[in-house]
Amino acid sequence: MEKSPKPVRVASYNIRKCVGLDRRRDPTRTLDVIGALEADIVALQEVDRRLGARPTTLDRLEIERRTDLEPLEAAVSDVSLGWHGNAVLLRKGTVATKVLRLDLPGLEPRGAILAELALLNGPIRIVAAHLGLTRKMRRMQLATIAEQIEQRQAMPTLILGDFNEWSNDRGLEALQTDYAVHAPGRSYHAARPMASLDRVAASRSLELMDAGVTETRLSRQASDHLPIWADFRFA
Repeated sequence: MEKSPKPVRVASYNIRKCVGLDRRRDPTRTLDVIGALEADIVALQEVDRRLGARPTTLDRLEIERRTDLEPLEAAVSDVSLGWHGNAVLLRKGTVATKVLRLDLPGLEPRGAILAELALLNGPIRIVAAHLGLTRKMRRMQLATIAEQIEQRQAMPTLILGDFNEWSNDRGLEALQTDYAVHAPGRSYHAARPMASLDRVAASRSLELMDAGVTETRLSRQASDHLPIWADFRFA
């Protein structure tokens, strides 16, 4: 009898441009935190600086040297790693069959990355996002993401990132019909975790096996957010 594929591990981490709570910009420390997650797919927020050409704070070669991951090609310039600060890292050898850069509505520039991937478990779609600071904007942004997904071929889908939502039951209405929204734990503020701002929404064809927040000596210093992770099995 063939063994069923192991669960897919995804993670999300707002790295705050690699600036830790000690006010030092330390990309090496950030990458050590990311590597320890042992994830197949990692959504990152606040990777690129917001001014000028939006240069990345993570070096591509260092990502591949210090982790078993490589960046998804989603940037529009040679100096950036992602789109509106969002970036996606994939386990080396993972094939992306489609990559879209989404513009999200709001008073401040926001965007998301949509990628369709070919995994051993089967095809999967992920959307990496960093939602706005007001609930009105977040509702509009999630509705836009849901609409974009509905226009594409059906497949198991995960929406993950910094949702910036403090409530457990408000602001996520656009996802309630087709997704289960998981908050693995309190991920903000890293010095004293109080809120589950970082989340993952899974379509009904994915089963959550396990999830958590990575709280270590290193992760408590590397950013103001703690990384979250979740293991999913294709239902």
